[in-house]
Amino acid sequence: MFSTVLSLRLQAHEVGLVVIGFFAWVQLLPTFKFVWAPLLDRYQVPGFSRFWGKRRGWIMLSQLGIFTAMAAMALTASDSNLQITALLAVLLAFWTTTLEVAADAWRIELAPTQEEQGPLAAANLWGYRTAMVAAGSGALLVADQPGWGWSAAYMVIAAAAFLAFPLLVALPRDPDTHGRRSAALGGGLIASLVILAVFAVATGLIGALLLGAAAGAGMSAETNVTPYVLVACMLPFLAMAAALPRIRGLPPTSRARRSAAIGPYVDFFWRYGAMALALLAFVSIYRMGDVLALNLSKPMIKQLGYSLTEIGRADSYVALIASIVGVGLGGWMAARWPQALTLTIGASFAAFGNFGFVWLAHQPVDEALLYIATAADQFGNGMAGTIFVVYLSLLVNPRYPGAQYAFLSGFAFLLPRLLSGAGGAMVESFDRAGYRGFDLFFILSGVLSLAALLFLPLIARARPRPSDMPEESDS
Repeated sequence: MFSTVLSLRLQAHEVGLVVIGFFAWVQLLPTFKFVWAPLLDRYQVPGFSRFWGKRRGWIMLSQLGIFTAMAAMALTASDSNLQITALLAVLLAFWTTTLEVAADAWRIELAPTQEEQGPLAAANLWGYRTAMVAAGSGALLVADQPGWGWSAAYMVIAAAAFLAFPLLVALPRDPDTHGRRSAALGGGLIASLVILAVFAVATGLIGALLLGAAAGAGMSAETNVTPYVLVACMLPFLAMAAALPRIRGLPPTSRARRSAAIGPYVDFFWRYGAMALALLAFVSIYRMGDVLALNLSKPMIKQLGYSLTEIGRADSYVALIASIVGVGLGGWMAARWPQALTLTIGASFAAFGNFGFVWLAHQPVDEALLYIATAADQFGNGMAGTIFVVYLSLLVNPRYPGAQYAFLSGFAFLLPRLLSGAGGAMVESFDRAGYRGFDLFFILSGVLSLAALLFLPLIARARPRPSDMPEESDS
């Protein structure tokens, strides 16, 4: 709702392709979830956590944030003020990401081994991708109905998203809590309203400052941002490489390793050493094709002549069935086959899905062909996504499941999401150079996904350093 659906909504309101590309940077927020992920490991949500526990308490707060942000997007669906649209999209992305952090930590705590993670990751992604398909296709089908439009589409999906909240309320007490359901619910709702309001105001102020700084620097829809993005992509690797020698020599009593804020991340580099840079480079490229295609695939399909209803039908049962099969097969392989083999198969199918968009662009407008391209894309993404989740989960130190998984999964999408924001500018640059812009863009994104496989011989040798932290520090 803040990526593919929003890009079609902006296109319908005649927002330029470059600006639509800029909106992909909203998706950078999940990349930086490691910034606040330690808070979810350390603190509890007032009220909710007294009955439902820490993990479910954060999920309940996040569900309320998702509902309020999406409802506000419904009320501002004309996009007459793109700054307001961007603010609400950021809020929706933040609370969606916070929910994922809490759910991922819960999942890793429940299933710490490869054999357990395969089926649990598949089950988790079945639910996730089913919801994603239902929201994407449902919003487009509603928006294309006479008299309904984008406001109704966002409100319908907001109402559907809220249905998870009463289900959570109905769950039994967490074994480690002793509160009463009614008191915990009332206190949690009051605390949530305060938290949501404060965060919305703070986000608006920060956004205004960032937009003012960008305008002051001369950035506009006409600016070629690609060189700046590529430089920004290199900075995290340079910073980590510079800090690595010092991190490797830190004793277990050092403040950096024992810190609740940065300790989980220092631990990752301490355990893997120089191999950590290779691991991060690999995960940064592995899902490149999926992310680059996410923001521009729907505008390209719409530009080919397909209606919102046709796109919505392709994104419904076709995408759902293909995704479920891909996720299930990926989870089965990840639990039984060697990691290097499953990672290779996943990347290959994901790349073929991107190449399918190039094939579709050279075919006559035919809904059946759209179904084939959509199925190939969703099958490959589902398979690669499940294999990737299992791989990242097994890199995590069980001492810091929430924070380290947030760091790895967030960093994995930093480079792709930075480049995705420049996607519209890249397509237009290719067009001006005399190429078919979308064709070259999707070919490039698929090839970049396959490039991750060059790292496999190296990362297959990655072994973590044995921990030297005392057991009592686990708390």
